Amino acid sequence: MRSPEGLDHWTKGTFTEVLAPERLTIDHHIIDPCGGGPLFSAVTRVKFSAADGGTRMEVEQTYAVFDAAQAEQMLKGAPEGWRQTLDKLEAEVARIDGHGVRSAVHGAFHLERTYDATADQVYRALSDEAAKSRWFYGPEGWRLIERAMDFRVGGRERVRGGFQGGVTTTFDAIYHDIVPRERIVYTYEMRLDDRKISVSLATLQIKPAGERRTKLLVDEQGAFLDGYDDAGSRERGTGDLLDKLGASLKS
Repeated sequence: MRSPEGLDHWTKGTFTEVLAPERLTIDHHIIDPCGGGPLFSAVTRVKFSAADGGTRMEVEQTYAVFDAAQAEQMLKGAPEGWRQTLDKLEAEVARIDGHGVRSAVHGAFHLERTYDATADQVYRALSDEAAKSRWFYGPEGWRLIERAMDFRVGGRERVRGGFQGGVTTTFDAIYHDIVPRERIVYTYEMRLDDRKISVSLATLQIKPAGERRTKLLVDEQGAFLDGYDDAGSRERGTGDLLDKLGASLKS
């Protein structure tokens, strides 16, 4: 969730009721990104009913506020946020039905991390399937379904997993350039269930940064497809993975 000032806040939610195809209930918390606790919690109830030529969707949301000063403006913007969300949902339903407009939006980011490890250790964490499996996985609640890695030029990597009762994510990569302990270049597709949401080019460079210290530079250019709104989530997710890589080097 994004505040009026443009600051992104994490949300953590749980489905507390799923009664298909009539209603569902979600209980989630909006977290202070600066290290504080929850700003407020929200219970969202969604009801579905038949309407002329389609389906009527009603959204009702109730709140428990823990930090009124920070939550006030966000709560004022909630109705407009929901209107935008429902408009996007309508567009996605039209796309699934074959009536949506195809689109591609491009984005790029650069990330760096310095690890207390040798270049050999960092390279192994990126190139060895067992070592990579210790950090290359989804967020809390995500469960692995399939993993395969053929690390060579022309080789492929696939990681598929998902959330219980929720969406399945699939990472499909092809390696194009490998310079041991120096550079790895690959392209990858991401899918949510059967929907392809992006195609990206990733370049990883490994640089010495002093005695037993190594810098990892990551550059990505991506095409986000058919209305998928990345909103910076790919960059944040990649940053989280790089932090988990660093933790794996210590253990």
